[in-house]
Amino acid sequence: MTTDITIIGAGLGGLALARVLHVHGIPVTVYEAEASADARAQGGMLDIHDHNGQLALKAAGLYEEFRGLVLEGRQASRALAPDGTVLLDEPDDGTGGRPEVQRGELRRLLLDSLPEGTVRWGRKVSGVRALGEGRHEVAFADGATALTELLVGADGAWSRVRPALSAATPEYTGTSYVETYLYDADTRHPATARAVGGGAMYALAPGKGVMAHRERGGTLHTYVALTKPLEWFDAVGVDEMTAEFEGWTPELTALITDGETPPVHRPLYTLPAGHRWARVPGVTLLGDAAHLMIPSGEGANLALYDGARLGELLAGHPDDREGALAAYEEEMFARSAAEAVGAGRLHELMFGADSPHGLLDLFTGGERSA
Repeated sequence: MTTDITIIGAGLGGLALARVLHVHGIPVTVYEAEASADARAQGGMLDIHDHNGQLALKAAGLYEEFRGLVLEGRQASRALAPDGTVLLDEPDDGTGGRPEVQRGELRRLLLDSLPEGTVRWGRKVSGVRALGEGRHEVAFADGATALTELLVGADGAWSRVRPALSAATPEYTGTSYVETYLYDADTRHPATARAVGGGAMYALAPGKGVMAHRERGGTLHTYVALTKPLEWFDAVGVDEMTAEFEGWTPELTALITDGETPPVHRPLYTLPAGHRWARVPGVTLLGDAAHLMIPSGEGANLALYDGARLGELLAGHPDDREGALAAYEEEMFARSAAEAVGAGRLHELMFGADSPHGLLDLFTGGERSA
């Protein structure tokens, strides 16, 4: 079977593309490796920015529904010293341009906006083969194949579509996050809940940090950051992680020691800075598949914007798809390269030798951030 437009990956970027194409009356098929929409948790809070992510949702005709998902008060930010001293406390006064939503709820909004059957679940891609004249064959792990006139890789860091365009592969940055949760924290962990506050909390030092965000229902979602070789995490448990924060206040270390889910290792990988490729007919990439970078709050926003912008260009140039793809890629290359520079700088401010002072200056508009 030959499909006109095929998207690999039902993450935020792939779904944004599918939705914008649907709005313009263009059918699409999305293949996703996960068995169903509820096969796994979809991560924590996302701040959706007014200059990219929100524009994408407006293009998708979903902005008002998105506003209904916003968790009020979650734009608040706190920075704590290891001893618990409050270094920065910025409440959410409702004027910020980065409202917070749960990633899973936003993904569900996008999924529900598509015609039934658009997403084909349980279809893990094993490879892609060019057939000439812009057509591609997608091979699945179960031995099935699909042919397509236009292929879009929205399949994340370890994209199976990327090799059709680029030989680049993700490289470990030297820093990993370890993910944990506390549930019903206001009742069961009140001191830690007070330390985290109403939104995001950062407690940072050179080479490490504890970051938490308040989610729906009193859940505290934590990322413990450590600059260590990958092998270090292979045999490390809660005790070893906690030892890295010896002397830190119990309100912070409880986010590690009292975690109510098994710790999940999240190594941080990036593609080369300024990653780009020569135009290849009939195929392109978006989101992390195209420009995987250090977490900076922009990843999901860039994926949403990539998807929406690609959809708009394809819809606006129905008789010149290659021209639309070329225009999209040139915009995307410039946009993502600039964001990657900012992400690297933010990472250095958070975990470099001057941590946390550089980050505090950034928050407060101090001299060093300028």
